[in-house]
Amino acid sequence: MKKVVKFGGSSLASADQFKKVGAIIHDDENRRYVVPSAPGKRFSSDTKVTDMLYACYESAVKGEDFSGQLADIKARYQEIIDGLNLDCSLDQDFEVIRENFQNKAGVDYAASRGEFLNGKIMSSYLGFEFVDAAEVVRFNDDGSFNAEVTDELLSAKLKDMDAAVVPGFYGARADGTVVTFSRGGSDITGSLVALAVHADLYENWTDVSGFLIADPRIVKNPKSIETITYKELRELSYMGASVLHEDAIFPVRKAGIPINIRNTNAPEDKGTLIVESTCRQPKYTITGIAGTDGFASITIEKAMMNSEIGFCRKVLQVFEDNGVSIEHMPSGIDTMTIFVNKNSFEEKEQKILSDIQRAVHPDHIELESDLALVAVVGRGMKSTRGTAGRIFSALAHAHINVKMIDQGSSELNIIVGVKHEDFKNAIRALYEIFVLTQI
Repeated sequence: MKKVVKFGGSSLASADQFKKVGAIIHDDENRRYVVPSAPGKRFSSDTKVTDMLYACYESAVKGEDFSGQLADIKARYQEIIDGLNLDCSLDQDFEVIRENFQNKAGVDYAASRGEFLNGKIMSSYLGFEFVDAAEVVRFNDDGSFNAEVTDELLSAKLKDMDAAVVPGFYGARADGTVVTFSRGGSDITGSLVALAVHADLYENWTDVSGFLIADPRIVKNPKSIETITYKELRELSYMGASVLHEDAIFPVRKAGIPINIRNTNAPEDKGTLIVESTCRQPKYTITGIAGTDGFASITIEKAMMNSEIGFCRKVLQVFEDNGVSIEHMPSGIDTMTIFVNKNSFEEKEQKILSDIQRAVHPDHIELESDLALVAVVGRGMKSTRGTAGRIFSALAHAHINVKMIDQGSSELNIIVGVKHEDFKNAIRALYEIFVLTQI
């Protein structure tokens, strides 16, 4: 059995955290391929190494003396090396970094050094071979990711390696120019390595014990999700729930490799298993509740709208022409409502309204802002009667007025729109009825 293990920045922020990681890896001989992030915060007021690198490189670009900043970054790594009693030196690596910063090698190069250096330490600590991601993760000349070439390079490189450390977050173009994924991109590297070695499981270790049914900042001590499908995860991620980089899902999903979200600080917890499909019944009717606010709605009224061919297309064309993405579109016989991101809409509000007037000549247009969307997601909803009734009952009991309801054809989720001031109370009310009381 092969396992790829990725560790986040908080899991590798100090020597003590490295020791926890080492214990986790040595506890299971199947954990043979390791993807480290850059050191995160050691305490709440600390600075992540990646942010230190960004600031240091910015000074270099401005022609300022950045030697002090680079020395601070080196000290962070030396603290880890000393704490682990390693016979490991990064002096030569830092000299190369200093020269490349002076030569303005690029902000992506600067940011990538956090993972690169941590990978060097991890390799020395575990006794695993080090593989520079710049050699095996390929980006095209335009900066887009090349999945096909990456899989070929990674597969060939790791084919004869029983154990290896591949730093996350970055790769390179064919000419060697370093390119990074978006923030949190080490998750993607982990999934690429899992695909390349045909892993049986991709373990993603972070500082939480998997996905929670609701946001812990809103609901006190929410229950964890034991098993979740990729479809459910997609729905919850879209509504703001995030533990894993969204793009990390696709490589392993295609290969049928499950992802296990685990907690470095609580390795005894099973975490959350992410799978393509499962016959395991969820503990509750729902899998999770997520939401996000900052929406506006545009309600268009016109008599006999339903008999006017092309009406909806013309309205949608207006939003497309103005570069505004549509979130949801519930409709009636003579009305249709468009939900959009408030910030993107406000910039072009009057232009969009006048374009709608010219396009479809509505009887009336009504605007409403400061709205939030809350999604109730779960594969168990499809086989459970009365789910929508319980949603409305919970919200009514909490004196929350529903502005919109939208149920996907897959019956995997139900989304309700509420006023911004009711957002958190709505999530709490739904959590209570589906998880705490299970009415």
